Amino acid sequence: SEIIKGKEENVNEKSTGDLEKELLSAYPKDIAAFIAKNKDEMIDSNSRSFTDYMSRTIKEKGLQKQDVFLQADIPQGYGYKLLSEEKHTRQRDAILRICYAAGFNLDETQHALKLYRMEELYARVSRDALIMACFNNRPGSIIEVNELLLKNKMEPLRSSGIQD
Repeated sequence: SEIIKGKEENVNEKSTGDLEKELLSAYPKDIAAFIAKNKDEMIDSNSRSFTDYMSRTIKEKGLQKQDVFLQADIPQGYGYKLLSEEKHTRQRDAILRICYAAGFNLDETQHALKLYRMEELYARVSRDALIMACFNNRPGSIIEVNELLLKNKMEPLRSSGIQD
């Protein structure tokens, strides 16, 4: 059996490649119509799409944010500031912890990272590959994920104790 399963297609989201294909036949005068047609797909620097996406997805999973922060081992106040984008972190692990604790699948996590303007998990990076497998197969809590990382001689998901 494969360790890392292929991405499941989300019917509500177009890939960047799909959007780029549409743009191949678009003229600059058509851009307003393109943006209107694809408004749910667009990431604008002025939008609060990360905040909206995280709140909506956590709510759809029937979870409370404070419970997610507890499972992620992230201080509640800091977690709320991250999700509202009042505070920004350069620690991708903090976002990964929140996504994992909220039961996000790999596609949802990759989308959250993209919206937060962070590098998505990359299958050619050993640590990322193991983390991807954890999102696909849910071996347990963050503690179990960190134990797997350590067992494989990889850095565990950083705690949010050091806030940047």
